[in-house]
Amino acid sequence: MFSTTYISKSEEDTKNFAKQFATHLQKGDVLVLTGDLGSGKTKFTEGILSYFNLEDEISSPTFTIVNEYCKKDINIYHFDVYRLESSDEFYAIGGDEYFEKGICIIEWGELIEDALPQNYIQILFKRNLENENLRTITINQVSK
Repeated sequence: MFSTTYISKSEEDTKNFAKQFATHLQKGDVLVLTGDLGSGKTKFTEGILSYFNLEDEISSPTFTIVNEYCKKDINIYHFDVYRLESSDEFYAIGGDEYFEKGICIIEWGELIEDALPQNYIQILFKRNLENENLRTITINQVSK
């Protein structure tokens, strides 16, 4: 099982790390971003979108559940499932149908764990209580 940890020192550092991480992404990858509010999930997503030259289009999908970003060669689907009551709501919007269509980035994905595919990439964000700019970002390959 693949696992790596990165210490981010700033929002810009988080975005740059995500941009570098994005070089390895391909259609069918599902990223589950987990962490407290303000821990860096959206900044990480901004970094990924920046790699695909989509940084000018980012907006939080908090109220729309999913934002779709389409490029000629790849589609990226950015979910925020924080407001969903259950996985049933995720299935009701056809969320699982996106998994094979492109790259899926799911903030708060642990809330719909039973709806996630067999294999996905879990990215855990943890704030440092002593230094508000530091974040520990841990990436794990998950196979259920």
